[in-house]
Amino acid sequence: MRTARIERSTGETEIRIALNLDAAENVSIQVPNGFFRHMLELFSFHGRFSCECDVRGDTDVDLHHTVEDTAICLGQAFRTALGDKKGIRRYGSCTVPMDEARVTVHLDISGRPFVRLDGKSLVGCCGEFDAQLVPEFLRAFAVNAGITLHVIVECGDNLHHMIEAIFKAMARALRVAVTQDLRDGVPSTKGVLD
Repeated sequence: MRTARIERSTGETEIRIALNLDAAENVSIQVPNGFFRHMLELFSFHGRFSCECDVRGDTDVDLHHTVEDTAICLGQAFRTALGDKKGIRRYGSCTVPMDEARVTVHLDISGRPFVRLDGKSLVGCCGEFDAQLVPEFLRAFAVNAGITLHVIVECGDNLHHMIEAIFKAMARALRVAVTQDLRDGVPSTKGVLD
């Protein structure tokens, strides 16, 4: 089983994440913001990942540290659970429509982190959640997971729909990329992904 447990304790946050890439039975997301919890729940559901996430943060300041540190831990959990990456498909893409919004995600579990976010700008808030935190989440996740991540917000007017489509498309692209291929080796002519 491809699993990981990550803990992080700082002066700003305390986070515990348990991840299983091959099971979807347990999804328990405890974070101090309803919208962010919703995004992580649908990320786990659409990626078919078992994820237990317990997060405490200095939300009296704002959500920045909480969101970024959660992404750091989730990225580390993916990297740990994937191990040497033998037998994975490596690449994944998905387009998700969400009412008037449409988002496409392309990713490569390459060991070379990179993030590109194109298209409509994410400006405003969903409840207490500032949309500017989405690029911070994507960057921290990709860097710590070792993923090349391209996100294109093709269209949309409703901020909730655009952000939700990002998390769903990324989850579904990751599901494809982490799926076991018929080949046994690392999917690279170099023989390693790091």
